[in-house]
Amino acid sequence: MGRNSAALGTVTQPPGNVPKYYLVKRHLLEIIDALPPGAPVAPERVLTAELRTSRTTVRQALAELVGEGRLVRRQGSGTFVAEPKTAWPLSMTSFSEQAAASGLRPGTRLLSVETVSADDDIAHRLGLKPGALVHRIERLRTGDDRPLAVEVCFVSAARFPELPDRMRSAQSLYEVFERHYGVIPVDAEQTIESAAAPPAEAALLETDTGAPMLVLSRHTFDDAGTPVEWVRSWYRGDRYVFVARLTRPRRRRAAGPDRASTRG
Repeated sequence: MGRNSAALGTVTQPPGNVPKYYLVKRHLLEIIDALPPGAPVAPERVLTAELRTSRTTVRQALAELVGEGRLVRRQGSGTFVAEPKTAWPLSMTSFSEQAAASGLRPGTRLLSVETVSADDDIAHRLGLKPGALVHRIERLRTGDDRPLAVEVCFVSAARFPELPDRMRSAQSLYEVFERHYGVIPVDAEQTIESAAAPPAEAALLETDTGAPMLVLSRHTFDDAGTPVEWVRSWYRGDRYVFVARLTRPRRRRAAGPDRASTRG
């Protein structure tokens, strides 16, 4: 930060109930906005001296900026200005199609594929009896060779026989559905929630355990309303922002007096 951070000055006690770390965070944001992605941020001890505040206050402000994706920490190297977040539109397309539409080269690394007995929740979502066989497919999805998401998908083994073998050489599950089984997903219910990264997902997505994640759950149906898949995907919360276009339902215009029937 150097010369830029010198302009921050002393952070005085904030008025009212405004936390002091919040003012430090606002000061840091002004500096971050003027720096290019990848630029280093001064160490905590330097910021503490320049801002004339406590190290605990600086640490809390930095932690929030890391959690929001404005800064990124690299083990053994320090803290840096993060790359801008990637906008990821929510639409009824496969991951591969969406990645390509976003200008990324999609890739898939098959982590595991196995046939297991469905628990009550998975059976209910897929319209099966508890204990019915389902295929569990876990994949690491990439864009331009960078990890984007960890995805776990469940589908009916009876409806999609031999799917594990076909998935070993396929990039897009939707393409396999259509080409080999004549099934086209046309509708889905999708939810988004935040969660802390578990150790396994954090390692695959090259982030820290406990880092903020965006978790997408998608329940997909065919044109007859039959469940096709239940999938749960983990995305790094510091890299992506999901975008949805909403359309307000059109209302019918009420017939006015001049539109009344003239019969009789």
